[in-house]
Amino acid sequence: MSGAGKVSLVGAGPGDPGLITAKGLALLQVADVVVHDRLIAEQLLTHVRPDALVINAGKRRGDHLMSQEEISALLVEHGTAGKRVVRLKGGDPFVFGRGGEEALALAAASVPFEVVPGVTSAIAAAAYAGIPVTQRKVAANFAVVTGSEDPSRAASGVDWDALARVDTLVVLMGVETLPSVVGALTTAGKPPDTPVCVVEWGSTPQQRSVSADLATVVERVADAGLRPPAVTIVGQVAAMRDELRWFDTSPLFGKRVLVTRTRQQASALSALLASRGAVPVELPVIAVEPLDSAATLDRALAEISAYQWLVFTSANGVGLFFDGLTARGLDARALGGVRLAVIGPGTARALQEHGIKDDFMPESYVAEALASGLAPLLSAGDRVLLPRAEGGRSVLIEELQKAGASVDEVLLYRARPGEDVAERAKDVFAEGVDAVTFASSSTVRGLVDALGGDPAAVNGCAVACIGPVTAETARGLGVRVDAVGEEYTIPGMVDALEGWFARQAS
Repeated sequence: MSGAGKVSLVGAGPGDPGLITAKGLALLQVADVVVHDRLIAEQLLTHVRPDALVINAGKRRGDHLMSQEEISALLVEHGTAGKRVVRLKGGDPFVFGRGGEEALALAAASVPFEVVPGVTSAIAAAAYAGIPVTQRKVAANFAVVTGSEDPSRAASGVDWDALARVDTLVVLMGVETLPSVVGALTTAGKPPDTPVCVVEWGSTPQQRSVSADLATVVERVADAGLRPPAVTIVGQVAAMRDELRWFDTSPLFGKRVLVTRTRQQASALSALLASRGAVPVELPVIAVEPLDSAATLDRALAEISAYQWLVFTSANGVGLFFDGLTARGLDARALGGVRLAVIGPGTARALQEHGIKDDFMPESYVAEALASGLAPLLSAGDRVLLPRAEGGRSVLIEELQKAGASVDEVLLYRARPGEDVAERAKDVFAEGVDAVTFASSSTVRGLVDALGGDPAAVNGCAVACIGPVTAETARGLGVRVDAVGEEYTIPGMVDALEGWFARQAS
């Protein structure tokens, strides 16, 4: 493999993991080696192959895990060894990212390389704060400068006199030298009433912004406690933030929201919360443990043509049922003319992944509605196959039997406690949680059990439940419930939680 390597200098964007380019993400997914900066979004590393070598080369002012020379040598070493290397850098590699130095080192060593530009924080942080760096009749030009060089130094290489005449000035890495930057611009003739906005952790749920003018910005930033990484925008466009602010306006913005679903199911809820500006904190309080259902599943599949309905009450049940089909060398064709019912949209989507559309889904996504809606579609003596979790509520079976059906239950899995959940729950609440979400009764029981049966920590947060059944379980365990989805789905639960925070703020 020697000689076949290549190093890709990839811009990861300013913080929002969705801002990496399609090419950058594709390279990350196939890389043999990933060398990343400190400020990249950790979520991006979930796209890396499990067998890839991941190296943190993070640097901060005065605290370097690796020197720049060591990083360049590392890239040369792995590139020469024939590896596909991604050097994942925050923002854009060639905008104060020292990507040029790394490219020069690779060129000198005759290692093939490419540069994949990224979204620079110089523009993105301003945009996420609601500030356009150019605006007709307001700002016809802009400049980007590093603030890590102290302007008060006699040998400064920055022409602050020229920069003071620029319509919009964006200062990167300038929080610690902000007093000197302001002093240099004021001395160079920039009016003291020039609007300024300093944006910390731009494009992330941790984003904070301070608006002021040159005369007051240093004091205002100090009072707010803003710290690196931050971007400073100087110019009349900074005054447009109040009118164009869009990113940090959600009631969920910056809220730490606990996601208690299984590890496999957490990502969809976490992504939805992040899209509303929240900080999802994943704590899988339960895990799905398949049961030894081979014998009962064999019997059911042997008689599948005798069933009129196959009813699924969870996406987990769908997945494990079709795993059982596959293990027996079968696929969806084995179901023949059996009609399929699902409890809600999530279960329907799981079924669609196997190329099958459901025949019935109730308007309200609870067992009672599933039973009452399915009952008129049944004939006396119809057989119903119900693959589901151990410990499921009896109401579905009872109501279908009242409608004249014969119901055969196949227990495919049980919910068990997640790994190290008690210790992790203690740490999570110690770090701070604003809201807790429960997408099933088992997650409520799992978290309360992890907390030793005492829901006090949960009751110190806002609590949202996916629907009334889960809410009833929560209240029965002493958990106060603040929000319940009008639609018993993950989006419905998030909408309800967002509405609760909005009401508290009004």
